[in-house]
Amino acid sequence: MQHPFSCTRVGRNGRHHFFGYYNKSNWDPSGRYLLAHEVPWRDAQLTPELVAKVGYFDIKDGGDFRAVGETRSWNWQMGSQLQWLGGSGGRKIIYNVRTADPTARYPFFGAEIRDIDTGASRVLPMPVYVVAPNGEWALTVDYRRLYVTHETIGYPGDTVPPRPCLCPGDDGIWQMDVRTGETRLAVSYARLAAFHPRGSMEKAIHWVSHIEVDPSSSRVLFLHRWTERVKDETCFLHRLITMAPDGSDLRLLECSDHPLPQLAADFDPAAVGTFDYEKSEWQISHPLWRQDGEIIVWGPHAGRIGYHLYHDREGGEVRVIGDGVLTENGHMTFSPVNPRWLLSDTYPDSTTDERILFLFDMDTGQRHDLGSFYADPKLSKENRCDLHPRWRPDGLQVSMDSMHEQDREMYVVDVSRLVQQ
Repeated sequence: MQHPFSCTRVGRNGRHHFFGYYNKSNWDPSGRYLLAHEVPWRDAQLTPELVAKVGYFDIKDGGDFRAVGETRSWNWQMGSQLQWLGGSGGRKIIYNVRTADPTARYPFFGAEIRDIDTGASRVLPMPVYVVAPNGEWALTVDYRRLYVTHETIGYPGDTVPPRPCLCPGDDGIWQMDVRTGETRLAVSYARLAAFHPRGSMEKAIHWVSHIEVDPSSSRVLFLHRWTERVKDETCFLHRLITMAPDGSDLRLLECSDHPLPQLAADFDPAAVGTFDYEKSEWQISHPLWRQDGEIIVWGPHAGRIGYHLYHDREGGEVRVIGDGVLTENGHMTFSPVNPRWLLSDTYPDSTTDERILFLFDMDTGQRHDLGSFYADPKLSKENRCDLHPRWRPDGLQVSMDSMHEQDREMYVVDVSRLVQQ
């Protein structure tokens, strides 16, 4: 492996640490505190009993991990949706937990807000998927449903996994008031299926993932997915949709509906490689707001797969990013201080098992590789460790999760000499 840029390991206490997804930064606004999960296992298969500690590293005070809570609602890809709570004053975090409430909309699942200075905490009646940047409301879905449709990003239930309705009218994306805990159904699966319907939806189970709120907390993007074969990701079909936070003003930006020969009775899902789905020419994945009105995503458009920049309107301009340079799916975000810089990564090379962390210069079209990191090919789809790079608020460093030194750990890569040129 090669590290042409400074790469510093964060945790060294004999346990394993990770943050999770690429879509939110684990750095606090000052750049001093780094949120993380701590677990004693490197790659355990998830059950409802497994506990992860939640806390942070104080980068300027010895770098020790300081636990402030714990959770049994987490997975290896997204953790517990741990994040700093914006607009709240002080230093507050929010993360998903198991509760003792069997009467909740999603029984025994909720979210906890904790003040890491005072220790005060309170529990919300539903788990969160994403919290609006203004900290006033959150959006969520049923993680038990995700465990059935897309196990990698779901939570195992305390009982036998449910058999979800294919396309219910009383479930979908929920909006929750962070202050009061009040909830309302923003958009149902039935309504999504009736929005520009496709024939392939009729016998399929539907779900939603990759929900993201724009910087001004005024628009929401998400992926609407459906399939007749949940155990084979190459049979997933995708749409990129945006809406207002209350579920109004739905806009369809992209649809990758296509023939599925994999549905043949003699097709063997076990023959599909761990990362074949991520490298599919039909995959729509990892969308994120570049700024209000602009969305970066990996996906197909006009017969070409790649990084594309969408404008938030149906039939709006779609621009290829990094044509001939950015040729692989990755987890992409723009610098919080200079949208010239696009941070992303690759999935493991099928021969070397190395994946690349890189910056792409939107002005020059040049890709700058920051390092190459080994990925253990023995890890499964569910317990793998993607890099999921995340910017520090000042845009001078990034953090990532990796297992290239065997332990599941977080690392900080200094990119200042490149972005300050």
